[in-house]
Amino acid sequence: MSDSTNILMAGVGGQGVILATFLMSEAAVAAGYDVKQSEVHGMAQRGGSVTSHLRFGEEVFSPVLSEGTVDIILSFEPLEAVRNCHFLKADGLLLYNTARVNPSTVTSGALQYPADVEERIAACAPRSLAIEATKLAEEAGSARSANVVLLGALASLLPIEEKVWDEVLHRELPAKILELNLRAFAAGRAQTEGWER
Repeated sequence: MSDSTNILMAGVGGQGVILATFLMSEAAVAAGYDVKQSEVHGMAQRGGSVTSHLRFGEEVFSPVLSEGTVDIILSFEPLEAVRNCHFLKADGLLLYNTARVNPSTVTSGALQYPADVEERIAACAPRSLAIEATKLAEEAGSARSANVVLLGALASLLPIEEKVWDEVLHRELPAKILELNLRAFAAGRAQTEGWER
C-alpha cells in the first residue's frame, strides 16, 4: 500500500465537486493527515468538466495526481467517469452517480451522449460501483445533495472515523441544509458499507 491515499473527484459545473472536495479535505485534516489538493474548474458556468485531485497521508508533497496512481475516483456523472478513468490504478475503485448530465457539447448538438457509457465504465474500471446518488438525494430532501451522497459513499471506504465526518459536516454546512445533508451522507455511506477499498 502506498503511503498516501489518492482521490480524484470529477463532475460538471454546478454539481458540487468543489464543496465535496473541501469537506473531504477538512475531514482528512481533522483526522490528523497531511492533505494536498488541486482543482481544475474548467468551464463550470457552462456545464464544463470540473475535477479535483486530493491526496492525504502522513506526509504528502504534491497535490497533482498522475495517470495510473488514483486509488478512488468519485465521479458525479457517468461520462466524467469515462473521461478520467486513465487516472485509476489497476486495482483502483470507481464510484459514480448514474444520473447523466449533458455536457455543453451535447446540449449544443455538436456531439451525442454515448449510449454505451456504462459498458465503457466497466471496461476501464473492473472495480466500479454505480450509485443512484441523485435519486437518493431526492429521497433525503433535495437532488442538489447528490454530491453529499457520493461523499458519504466515499467516506465509508476511508480510514477516517465517522465522528470526524459528523463534526466536519456540522461545522461546515449551513444550519438550514444540515439535516438534509446528514440524511444524504448516511444514504451514501449505506451504499458502500462492507466494501473493501
